[in-house]
Amino acid sequence: MSSYWSDFVKDLEPYSPGEQPQISNITKLNTNENPYGPSPSVIKAITAAADDRLRLYPPPESEDLKQKIADNFNLIASQVFVGNGSDEVLAHVFNGLLNHGQKGPLLFPDISYSFYPVFCQLYAIDYKKIPLEKDFSINVENYQQPNGGIIFPNPNAPTGMLLGLERIEQLLEKNTDSVVVVDEAYIDFGGQTAAALINQYENLLVVQTMSKSRSLAGMRVGYALGSQHLIEGLNRIKNSFNSYPLGHLQVAAAVAAFDDKAHFEDSRQKVISERERVTSQLETMNFDVLPSTANFVLARHRQKSAEDLALLLREQGIIVRHFSKPRIDQYLRVTIGTEHQNNLLIDNLQKIL
Repeated sequence: MSSYWSDFVKDLEPYSPGEQPQISNITKLNTNENPYGPSPSVIKAITAAADDRLRLYPPPESEDLKQKIADNFNLIASQVFVGNGSDEVLAHVFNGLLNHGQKGPLLFPDISYSFYPVFCQLYAIDYKKIPLEKDFSINVENYQQPNGGIIFPNPNAPTGMLLGLERIEQLLEKNTDSVVVVDEAYIDFGGQTAAALINQYENLLVVQTMSKSRSLAGMRVGYALGSQHLIEGLNRIKNSFNSYPLGHLQVAAAVAAFDDKAHFEDSRQKVISERERVTSQLETMNFDVLPSTANFVLARHRQKSAEDLALLLREQGIIVRHFSKPRIDQYLRVTIGTEHQNNLLIDNLQKIL
């Protein structure tokens, strides 16, 4: 009964994740999961860690994983924060680093990750959406205004478009009084991480996930990279909420995934190659496809309704994402799958059209 809820719960509008069908024979291209499985060494590491140690609490600071991440980005372990997926990390970021109403609203793009306004509701953060340009790009000049923080995905979601490091640095140079968060869930599919700027800008925080390029969506591992001062703030929030965020199996899987660089590079390049092929094929079918550096594309057919196309594809067992939102309601977001899955998509679209 809702009478038992706290008052603020009644007004919350929770985030709606992408559909996860529980039936077989579905070509699932709607939630941006990596079509290629995790490294075989990850499975071995999980199996090896599944022993009597599971009766014990895991190390509260996940030291081994933090050091592995730090080494990967040429940082030190005290510049790394880990959590149960990047969404939990982002929740702590919103609560601990972006709740500065006296400075101004939190700024983020009007077309962006739809969890951002949910976090703002949850933590009573005033926010302002900054419109993307007509071509769906981010104009950093539009963020030169009083703010309590800035956050944006890079590449952006659901557009897939990348903001170059030089533009991010311009933003950081002109915004020194609040935190700038670059949410890099898809950066490994064609972009350059802003982690390279961390030691130059103490107000920069980079958030990444192991769900996409490292194929660990089922393990829920995310992390943030930033100055020791920012990471200390996140640790204060974490230790007031959940002092043991990652379990033994999550840490073992994540460390093994970082160790197998060859597998990471191979699956990453396969996705990039297939993305370019799918983009080319869609364009031959009269789709306008935004330039993507993610593991998905956002595409609009010049004559056909996006909603109708999504329904017709579903009838053929192919699920893509349609957003009923202003400016993108005629676009479909299509996750890049395996060569076989992408061929099914292309063949069925050709028949439908």
